[in-house]
Amino acid sequence: MPETFSTPTLAPVDQAGYAALVTGAAILPRPNAGVLRLSDADRHDFLQRMTTNNIAILKLGQSAVTVLTSPTARNVFVFTVIARNDDLLLLPAPGQSQALARHLRGQIFFMDKVKVQDLGEQWSRLRLMGAKAAESLAALGVDQPLAANAVSVQDDLLIVAQPQYEVPGFEVVAPNERLVEVNQALLASGALTITEELFQARRVELGRPAAGAELVDEYTPLESGLGWACAENKGCYTGQEIIARQITYDKVTKTLVGLRLNSIVAVGSEVIAEGRQAGTITSVAHSPTLDAPIALAILKRPYNTPGTPVQIGEHSATVVALPMVAA
Repeated sequence: MPETFSTPTLAPVDQAGYAALVTGAAILPRPNAGVLRLSDADRHDFLQRMTTNNIAILKLGQSAVTVLTSPTARNVFVFTVIARNDDLLLLPAPGQSQALARHLRGQIFFMDKVKVQDLGEQWSRLRLMGAKAAESLAALGVDQPLAANAVSVQDDLLIVAQPQYEVPGFEVVAPNERLVEVNQALLASGALTITEELFQARRVELGRPAAGAELVDEYTPLESGLGWACAENKGCYTGQEIIARQITYDKVTKTLVGLRLNSIVAVGSEVIAEGRQAGTITSVAHSPTLDAPIALAILKRPYNTPGTPVQIGEHSATVVALPMVAA
């Protein structure tokens, strides 16, 4: 099942883990994050016609985050694409590998030369984040800075630099038999293992959308904060005309915003402004930096303007610009 995000509890903050996530190096284990392999001659064209980013221009050692959209341009799946010599590796959002594999297989036409393989029993993933994450990569053999979206291959390890997606950091893909070794090497470099709850708190502070929260089929990528993954210089894809109209004619009428809360509220709560339904709470966390409850919401214009007072049930909140804290 995909990840879900509910109302967080106010458990004591792991100060050491949060410090690692911000100023040090932090490891997030991802036991339910899989890997898919797309092979055969039409693999690039296959993704190009269904997703928002320009997959056709990817070269060896490059990656891209892309969104598979519906005919009405709503988010269906978000995933990372890694270009290799003979295939494309796909890194789905945690919990979505099997669903994405089924969906892709269902889109293969009779003449398409495309094969979809689930490598979940062979490969595992973890995420390395924090100001010193790049230094910790030396423990895995990466001794040069990685440009955004670049992919470093170290023997049978893949390390993807992702400063724009999720909490900024590196997605590490390793054979299952090497995962313990990789984790131990990173720990020996000074990195600390953190919890999913701490990761989500940092994600919300930074205003980064996530699958199962903001990146759901109620919204388009432009509405949910992933407009940067929508290439404007590519041909048609499913939902492309609607996204193009949203951009060209200023039709993005709702956007992802931050909220400063006076109390923790539930994900899915309605946000009310001037007595009207303005949008929905999509993620909630307690910010260690601000020492306050915060949320992400997708709100309609004009209520998405920073400084706007809103209500969530009996609780008050204020719309704030993203990110809510410094990256």
